[in-house]
Amino acid sequence: MDIQIGRGKTARRAYGIDEIALAPGQRTLDPQLADTRWQIGGLEREIPIIASAMDGVVDVKMAVLLSQMGALGVLNLEGIQTRYADPDPILDRIASVDKHEFVPLMQTLYTEPIKPELIAQRIQEIKQQGGVAAVSATPLGAAKYSTIVAEAGADLFFIQATVVSTAHLSPDSVTPLNLEAFCQEMPMPVVLGNCVTYEVTLNLMKAGAAAVLVGIGPGAACTSRGVLGVGVPQATAIADCAAARDHYHAETGRYIPVIADGGLITGGDICKCIACGADGGDDWISVCQSG
Repeated sequence: MDIQIGRGKTARRAYGIDEIALAPGQRTLDPQLADTRWQIGGLEREIPIIASAMDGVVDVKMAVLLSQMGALGVLNLEGIQTRYADPDPILDRIASVDKHEFVPLMQTLYTEPIKPELIAQRIQEIKQQGGVAAVSATPLGAAKYSTIVAEAGADLFFIQATVVSTAHLSPDSVTPLNLEAFCQEMPMPVVLGNCVTYEVTLNLMKAGAAAVLVGIGPGAACTSRGVLGVGVPQATAIADCAAARDHYHAETGRYIPVIADGGLITGGDICKCIACGADGGDDWISVCQSG
C-alpha cells in the first residue's frame, strides 16, 4: 500500500535488516546436511561471504587466506595496496591517528599515484599463492586499468560505485563506461554494483553482470544516506533485486547471484539476507566474525 507523504508524493514501507526476524519452519536441520556452496562468475565457493574491497580489510595475504577457507576477498585496486610498494607502514600510520587526524592523513596518502605495475604485481601475488584474484575498481578505474587487470589474469573484476546503472548521464566532454561492452570484452566475469531497485538490477543483468551488488548506505562505515539522502533499507532492497534475478532467470535460463553488500554485523544478519533472497554477503564485519 502506498503511503502519502504529501500532495503528489507517495512512498511505500521498506524494511531494514534490524526490523525483521526469521520465523522457524516446520522442520529442523542437522548442520551436516546444510549446503552453503554457491557460484559467482562460474567459480564455486563453499562459504557465501565476500570480504569488502577496503584498504584495512583485504590485502594479498587476506585474499589468499579467505580463498583457502572457501570464501572470497576482494582487493581494492585504487587504494593503498596499489599506491605503495610496501603498504604495511602506511596502514600502521593510518591506524595510529585519531578520528580528527584521519581525513587529512588519508587525503595526503591518496595524493600518491596508483602504480600500474603494482596492480599486476598484487594480482600475480594472489594467484601464485593459490588464491582467487578478485579485484575492485570504480567505473573510471575500470576503464583506465582494465587491460592491466586482464593481462595479469584476475579471476573476477568488481566494478563498484555508490550507485551504478546502465543509463549514466554525463556532459559531452565525458565518455561514460559502457558496462555492456565492458562485460563482453573482459576475459573474466564482471560483477556490477551497487544498486537497490528491481529495474536497475534487471538492466545490469541484461548488460552481462556475473553478479550484482545490492546496498546503498547500509554499512557502518558508509555515509551515503546521510550525505546524499539516497538508499533503500536493505531487507527490501535485497528482496526487490532478488525478484529481478528470478525474473531474469525465468526469461533467459541464466542465474545471476545477488550479493547483499553492507550492514551485515552478525551471523543472524547473513541469515536474514539469504532469507530475503541474497545468494551471498559482502561485508568486512561478517568475515572477521566468521574467521
